[in-house]
Amino acid sequence: MKFVCLAYGDQRKMEALSKQQFEAMVEQCKIHDAELRATGKLVSGTSLEWAARTIRPRNGKPVVTDGPFIEAKEVVGGLVIIEAADLDEAVKIASLHPAAHIGDGVGWGVEVRPIAESCHQ
Repeated sequence: MKFVCLAYGDQRKMEALSKQQFEAMVEQCKIHDAELRATGKLVSGTSLEWAARTIRPRNGKPVVTDGPFIEAKEVVGGLVIIEAADLDEAVKIASLHPAAHIGDGVGWGVEVRPIAESCHQ
């Protein structure tokens, strides 16, 4: 079963990090990704830019707005797709990501969601 792990962060806090602090966090993520890849549990992963657009229907037509405009300071900054037997295993795997350990100061967090395979077959 596949799961998407959405990595959230606070853009302002991330941008306030020194170059060295930011690079140290990125390095920890690279190490984690390599370790996860070695287990065969990593399907895909990438960082996302902060800018986003949202498309929602209005009167039967798509309307594009800037940003996700969710009611939170954190926005999705990356995603990882993993393979796991169930949600409990997926949470266990996601909890090993640096965002679950060192991200207090930058609003990091990881959301784990099952991918609905039946919708894409």
